[in-house]
Amino acid sequence: QVQLAESGGGSVQPGGSLRLSCATSGFTFNTYTMSWYRQAPGKERELVASIFGTAGSTNYADFVKGRFTISRDNTKNTVYLQMNSLKPEDTAVYYCKARRRIGVSRNDDYWGQGTQVTVSS
Repeated sequence: QVQLAESGGGSVQPGGSLRLSCATSGFTFNTYTMSWYRQAPGKERELVASIFGTAGSTNYADFVKGRFTISRDNTKNTVYLQMNSLKPEDTAVYYCKARRRIGVSRNDDYWGQGTQVTVSS
């Protein structure tokens, strides 16, 4: 059974830090690109960061560059998002996603349930 379970969310003050974790099982973790998305109330879900399976190459949205770091531990089937210098606009539900491309026109996607991050003074 495929499972993705986010943890580490909570409430912090502006400028604070949180580390999110996404523990996974039920699929070949190292062959999947792992990503973090977020969605604020009334807004579209947006990509925050991605990390490729083996080489560890990363990609970040412009609004988190220099503040957030995505990493993965393939021995633990877990992906992390270290969030520093948090801003109120970072408030959202953060989701973990696994994706593997199948051919040229299809992807296998798995999503977690999300974890709430609230940044306020």
